[in-house]
Amino acid sequence: MFKKWANVFMVLSLVFAVCSPTSYAAAKTVKVTVTLVSAELVENNSVGNEWAIGASVNGKDLEEGSSVTLNLKSTGTLKLEAIAEEQDKIPDYGDKSTNVKLSSFSKSTNKTLSVVVTENRGRYSGNTATWAFKFKISKK
Repeated sequence: MFKKWANVFMVLSLVFAVCSPTSYAAAKTVKVTVTLVSAELVENNSVGNEWAIGASVNGKDLEEGSSVTLNLKSTGTLKLEAIAEEQDKIPDYGDKSTNVKLSSFSKSTNKTLSVVVTENRGRYSGNTATWAFKFKISKK
């Protein structure tokens, strides 16, 4: 008799655990604003003087000083990307990306991506230029 009640209790416990509200509750949605604070050429060892730069968050383009607001799950991730291209007959290119988990910070955080561009031809071949892309990420 005890074994029968123990089995019933175990089955009911499993059913309750599987059906409890915390096991099927959806992650809440948060508004996240990402700003490209600056894109700065911090070092240039004879790579070039004319540049094209770009940045994005989750595939949405950002210009320097602009922001994008996204509605994401609190368990979501942001993908930050930055590119720099030296403009000449044979362009030199560099890019960098990173993923930021929203759970890794509470209100706001700053991320900097360092993009290195390497000269690919000529007497300065192998020299590098470095760009710093500074992002500010805020939850609302």
